[in-house]
Amino acid sequence: MTAVGATRPKAPTALGEVFGLWAACFAAIVVTYVAYTPAAKPVATVAFLYLPLMAMRRRGEDYRDYGVTTRAWRLDLKWYLLMSAAVLPLFVAGYVGFAEALEHLPAALSRHLAPYSVPWHFRPRLPDRFAEWVVDQTFVVALPEEFFYRGFVQTRLRDAWPQGRVLFGVRLGPAFFVTAALFALGHLAIFQVWRLGVFFPALLFGWMREKTGSVLGAAAFHATCNLAVLVLEASFYGR
Repeated sequence: MTAVGATRPKAPTALGEVFGLWAACFAAIVVTYVAYTPAAKPVATVAFLYLPLMAMRRRGEDYRDYGVTTRAWRLDLKWYLLMSAAVLPLFVAGYVGFAEALEHLPAALSRHLAPYSVPWHFRPRLPDRFAEWVVDQTFVVALPEEFFYRGFVQTRLRDAWPQGRVLFGVRLGPAFFVTAALFALGHLAIFQVWRLGVFFPALLFGWMREKTGSVLGAAAFHATCNLAVLVLEASFYGR
């Protein structure tokens, strides 16, 4: 935890720290993706987990100062279950509508909106090696991304921009929306424009982080959303 009496420096230090580390992560992923695509995911995982440590260690902080803690596990579990129950059915319905809409668009346009070929045929199925995907999406993707974005970035931006309006018991301001935008832009590191759509689930992840004070519930929901996409891809497109 932060040393007694220590405080995190605020703007402009916080802003320079956030945008500098985000740019470093983005550049590392882009270079790796271009040079050797299979290494892009592990490079992203390492960058998200360890680059913020350079700044944190100078202030005597650790992961708990940025939401990686089980102290709010009951609240995390509560909001994970509520979000899953409320959002996933809507997401499935939206996915069906989107898949149908893609069939009526020119192929050149549909390739930029989604990574799917058309037409689709629905047959319920799990992707191959689904248990491996659960581990991958939880510990390699969701937890590192949530620590970096909702833990580190959102916290440091809130140090710089503490203002905001209360929505459902949570104060949301520039830090909240800029974090979601950086999260979406970060997904362009592998040159797929449709990934900008992650801005919208990022708002839910960010709200959960502010509500619970932890990133673990948001990470679990993030992983669940990613796994839901994999199941839908397998069921609609056989991927």
